[in-house]
Parts: sequence; structure tokens; C-alpha cells
Amino acid sequence: MFDLKNYIQTNNKLIDKTLDEILQLKTNPGQLAKAMRYSLTAGGKRIRPVLCIAANEAVGGDSAAVFPVACALEMIHTYSLIHDDLPAMDDDKLRRGKATCHIRFDEATAILAGDALLTLAFEIIAAYGLKNTNFNSLELIRLISRAAGARGMIEGQMQDIAGEGTLLSQAQLEQMHSLKTGALIEVAVYSGALIGNAGKAQIDALKIYSRKTGLAFQITDDILNVKGDPLIMGKAVGTDLKQNKSTYPAILGLKKSVEMSKNLIKDALDALTIFDERCDPLRSVADYIIKRQR
Repeated sequence: MFDLKNYIQTNNKLIDKTLDEILQLKTNPGQLAKAMRYSLTAGGKRIRPVLCIAANEAVGGDSAAVFPVACALEMIHTYSLIHDDLPAMDDDKLRRGKATCHIRFDEATAILAGDALLTLAFEIIAAYGLKNTNFNSLELIRLISRAAGARGMIEGQMQDIAGEGTLLSQAQLEQMHSLKTGALIEVAVYSGALIGNAGKAQIDALKIYSRKTGLAFQITDDILNVKGDPLIMGKAVGTDLKQNKSTYPAILGLKKSVEMSKNLIKDALDALTIFDERCDPLRSVADYIIKRQR
């Protein structure tokens, strides 16, 4: 039986160590570096970097070699959370059980910390590509830029804001979440596979897996916002309803939302049948996505 808890803990320790080395807080103790590190070390699940590492292992890659890119993906994700929490966006006071960046520091520092994390992420990816020529680093940068930008995560966030107070259709909701949440999850998996020099059949299977798990992840988020425990989640629940947002529970109801997320994970796991036991971490992450409590 694969031990996902131990796998995540082991990789998260290495991810945190790598992030510390990248940020070099001891030699850069200024306000900006403190704000960046504060948000990066706030106890996140590290799902995106873990998916990147696990996908690399699934195709026979060297997991140790992929850590810089995995950390860059976590920086991009963290930057998006810092900005999402700002008063002009979701105006959240808590994130992962701690004061959000703009509350702990100030709004200007939070904006700059998010900007700095995004910029640093691409510096790391570019530097990694210069040192490792066994894969197409420019293609990697293009894909991650697309997933994080105006044709991915940022557009999804814009659609989310524009949709407040409007009842979206299920198709509109799925499109929004495929951009806002799914795009970065998909590119995390694809990045690990690309660096591991995956074959076409492997890439095709992992695309299905990542698309299905990305949507299931967001549906589970919607469900937890309705019935989750704020003490476990480390943030307020019921905020989607207060902001009059369209969510899967609002459109389908809780029961059908849970059923949909389970079916998506089944489809994701079915896509992995071409892989051997090296893919067990990806299988376990898929199962975890719909069972998590935060």
C-alpha cells in the first residue's frame, strides 16, 4: 500500500529546503523577502509541486532534478493566493490558518511580494533550462506562462470576479475553473513529464489525468467552502455564498457535486492504466483530492 502521507511529507521537506535556498533570507532580510517567505511557508499542501515530481517519476525521470521547477510552480501558486486575498479581490483575512500577507504586512508589500514571486519563478525556470539541455526549456516556459497568464489562471480569476452575482451555467463554471485552478495543475503534471522526456502516449494519458483531477480539486474546494471545518481548513467557510458566487454545490447541489468529483477521479485513474507502480504517487494524489478536509 502506497504511503501518500509519507511521500508528501518527504517531498515537502525537500521543497521547503529548496525554497529557503532560493530565497536566501539570511542574506536578504528585508521586508520584501520576509513577506515572500511568510506566504511561501504558511503550510500549504504543495499539491502542484508534488504533482510535478510525481509525474516526472511516473515517466522514469529523476525526481531530484525536477525540484527547482516544482518550487517555481509553488511560487506562482503562492503569488496568485497573495493577490486573491487582497481587499480588491476576495478580501480574505486568513490563509492556511495565518493572517494573509496584506494583513501581516500591508497591502503594498503584499502586491510587491506576489509580483516578486511570479518574476522569481520564471528566473528559476530559465536558469534551470540553461543548465539542463535534455528537454525543451523554452517550451516549458511557454506552457507555464500560458497556464499562469491571460489564457489561463488570470483569465479564470477575471471570470470568477465578473461572475459574482450571476448564475453561471455548468459549462461556464467548468470553463472558469479549468482556467483558474485547472490550468496550473495541468501544467504542473505536464512539466514533470516533459522534463522526464515522456513519450506521446504517456503525455496524452497524463493530460487526461491532470484535466480530470484539476476539475475535481476545484469541485472539492467548492464543497469544503459549504461544509468544511474552518479550524481544519485554516480559513473562513461560507464565503462563496456571501459573495454570491456560482459554485458546483449552488448549481448542482452537494450530493451531485460529490458524485461528480468522484466520477472525475475515476476517469483520471482510468487514464493511468498504461503506467506501472512508479505512477502510484499520482494515483494516490487523485484519491486524496476528493477526501481532503482542507
